[in-house]
Amino acid sequence: MAEPGVPGRDRPLIVGLTGSIGMGKTTVAAMFEELGVPVFNADAAVHLLQGPGGALVGAIEAEFPGTTGPQGVDRVKLGAAVFGDPARLLRLEQIVHPAVDDLRRAFMERHAAAPLLVLDIPLLFEKGGWERVDSVVVVSAGAEAQAARVLARPGMTAEKFRQIIALQVPDAEKRARADHVIDTGASLDQTRRAVAALVAALQGRE
Repeated sequence: MAEPGVPGRDRPLIVGLTGSIGMGKTTVAAMFEELGVPVFNADAAVHLLQGPGGALVGAIEAEFPGTTGPQGVDRVKLGAAVFGDPARLLRLEQIVHPAVDDLRRAFMERHAAAPLLVLDIPLLFEKGGWERVDSVVVVSAGAEAQAARVLARPGMTAEKFRQIIALQVPDAEKRARADHVIDTGASLDQTRRAVAALVAALQGRE
């Protein structure tokens, strides 16, 4: 991992927040924000770049004709164009990842005086982002809870769920590699207390 910073002094402590699909990462990220911790959401950055008037719409249309429209990138069409094709997926990543990195760097510059920053990155382990943070927090829950949450999403099927899981580092491995694990299998209040305790510890108050 990156050499840790000293919160409130030379630079913020950089926390990488990750977790497999359906584990509650978005909920936990919101809890960090409620506590005043700046959070960079990689998925939100992608939506901004690919939405109406987004900076990447033209480049994506040029590479994958017919996948964009007045509302920006049509995620269903783009997904169909790259899913299951590693070469096409790599081309898409080569368009998207540098732009997301630019937004992340701008976010970090804006919050350079904060003691703690959270980078919410779904594929933190899969894409090597864990090497650029000081501490890794993994959000996790039991397999049954995960499956129930994911299969309740509109348009999700058991087969699509299996395909997504196959592309992700297994939850057990993520937990083993994490510096901290937030269990979202309990109540929201319990999860919120766990996040608050972790923020206090990372900021050096406990």
